[in-house]
Amino acid sequence: MEKQQNKLAALTETEETLANTLYQAYTTNKPLDVADWSNKVPDEESAYRVQNRLMELKNEAVGGYKISLTSEETQKMFDSDSPLYGAQVESRFLHSPASFALSDMLEPLVEVELAFRVDKDLSPEDDLEQLMQKTSVAGALEVPDCRFKDWFPSLEKNLVVSDAAVGGLIVVGDLFPTTVVFESVKAVSEVHCNLKFNDQSLKKGTSSEVLGNPLKSLQWLVVKLQQHGKKLTAGQYVSTGTFVLPPKLQEGTWSAHFDNGLGDVELNVTK
Repeated sequence: MEKQQNKLAALTETEETLANTLYQAYTTNKPLDVADWSNKVPDEESAYRVQNRLMELKNEAVGGYKISLTSEETQKMFDSDSPLYGAQVESRFLHSPASFALSDMLEPLVEVELAFRVDKDLSPEDDLEQLMQKTSVAGALEVPDCRFKDWFPSLEKNLVVSDAAVGGLIVVGDLFPTTVVFESVKAVSEVHCNLKFNDQSLKKGTSSEVLGNPLKSLQWLVVKLQQHGKKLTAGQYVSTGTFVLPPKLQEGTWSAHFDNGLGDVELNVTK
């Protein structure tokens, strides 16, 4: 687990109970009723305390983070004016081509994203060019999943945060030095992707949907983590936000085709 100072306050009894309840749902793959927890997490800091405890209970190294609500559309859906993050354990980062069973998930969606691997520890003082120099980049397919029934698109934002930003799986494509793929910061905002299901084009999106530029999403995370006594260290991954409004994951073959030489990301979903 991360051995960094945690600036989040001690948990309340309710927060501790929710963290343990989420962990049980995570390990048993049995969903929770939203009504049982509605309005029980009063604010964002409370939600991050629950998430932090949930990650302790998982007792596995943090492989990286996912960032959610990185577009105006998704922020409006969850009544938010900023992104949010979720820590993800190492075993939930897979390399393309990947396969997994739908029965191992609850109510998964699928998103197309840019993922960055940290090559040198990141600092809140890093500008966007420095972030490029310290990372590698890949196309990615993220599979959000949630421990609450009927969660999308109306789950309370603080419950989303509590559930590690509804983390499921992140399938990462081939990695390249970010400065090799992109000659400028602006170029990172001009990545196009075509999401296909069983070889049929389903959705197309552009990286500018992610806070205008996925590097801004990464920068936001570095600063936010510092506020919680954490940091991004070499070897960790960050999935920076979806290009498209996510469809429901189904059994079959999913693929994302990225330009800028990033190639394809593939996953096969079985029963």
